[in-house]
Amino acid sequence: MTEPKLSRADAQGLRHAKELEGHISILDSFTGTALGVLATASGIYTYLGVSSLLDDNGALSFFAAFAYSLAVSVGIFVFWSYLLRLLPAVRTAAARIGLLLSMALGSLAIIAMSSWLNAAALAGAAAVEQHLAKTVQDYQGSLERAHTIAISAQSLERDVARVRQSFNDLSEQEATGNLSGIAGRGAVFRVLRQKSEELQGLESQIASQTPLVDAAFVQGNQILSRMRALTVETGSVETRSVEFSEEAVRLAGIITQLRQLSVAPLVERAAQDLSASVVLPELDGRTAEVRDGQQAAISSVLGVLAQRAETLEKAASAVLAMAPPSETTYTPISTADAVILYAENFVPSWAGAIAIDLLPAVLVFILMVIQGAIRAGREPVGIEDGLTLAELRAAMQGLREVEEAMDRQSERVAPKEEEIPAPHPVEAPTPLPTKAKS
Repeated sequence: MTEPKLSRADAQGLRHAKELEGHISILDSFTGTALGVLATASGIYTYLGVSSLLDDNGALSFFAAFAYSLAVSVGIFVFWSYLLRLLPAVRTAAARIGLLLSMALGSLAIIAMSSWLNAAALAGAAAVEQHLAKTVQDYQGSLERAHTIAISAQSLERDVARVRQSFNDLSEQEATGNLSGIAGRGAVFRVLRQKSEELQGLESQIASQTPLVDAAFVQGNQILSRMRALTVETGSVETRSVEFSEEAVRLAGIITQLRQLSVAPLVERAAQDLSASVVLPELDGRTAEVRDGQQAAISSVLGVLAQRAETLEKAASAVLAMAPPSETTYTPISTADAVILYAENFVPSWAGAIAIDLLPAVLVFILMVIQGAIRAGREPVGIEDGLTLAELRAAMQGLREVEEAMDRQSERVAPKEEEIPAPHPVEAPTPLPTKAKS
């Protein structure tokens, strides 16, 4: 009975499978080396990331960081070596799902123990500089807000001056008799002058704050300029962070000073006292009619005074209602924490840090595809049909060697026939000599 011949499609699939096997054998010769290089590179960056987290720079810290990075390199190499060998070789769906879940869990573990430290080594200094730059922006916003409030409070000087001028004008009218109808500097004139002098003192106090506000703002901007320079200067970012922290403390003091220089609370209290604390003089009119006129004028002045005080108080309250500057405090941060805090700004660094650890996963998937193609090409073909000429020769040579070995073994085991020695020829006895008769 003749065996079915190999179909053309099966023969092509077999040739394709053998071609892929040849490529795989070549790639396997350096896959282990490449995986070792990737694991070593990840370990180096992990060492740099761990070193940035350790405060001490002594021998113990060095060995601690080295041991951690070595453990990471060995773990990555062993983990991916297992998957490169086992995952492409399994055939059942359950085994593949189990190994894929193991690969996902292991990848998360690698990211947790290595990738974020790699990112810290790749972009840690830049992330700290980003933190410094953001802190400068926050301080600048607080400084400008405090200065805006202080300037708005200084603008109340014009409101105080306007009210003061109105009382001066009224006093002048009273001196000429155009207010109460009685010329002179009597009780009404003294009330108006009293409030005018109070507002004059408040106006002078506000004006004295202006140079202080301007000087504080200029000093704050100088500190901000130095802080901006520290964010982009060359050199160790740790050293720059220390100096940056000192400048931040100084700037926080300037912002507090600007908040204290605001005269809005002072103006509000002065406006409340403007109508509440009026020292009424004794009416000095000679006649009752004159005294009645003075009392009526004083009542009118008190009404005007209350209106002016309310207006001034509203202006001061509007300044006090302005949103205060935000509380800004510089907090030193490590490179690893900075990379996590500003991760959205360093996506390429994170991608590179994760890729160097998880790149072998791509190789695993490639091997799964290739091994599947090899199996698809070999499974329809019997083993005997898949032998090459070299393999057939090797098989025949091996078969001959087995047969020879079996023959030698049978010769040693079979009993040997006893050899009977050939009989020696028997010589005839020599006849004894006879004596002659005498």
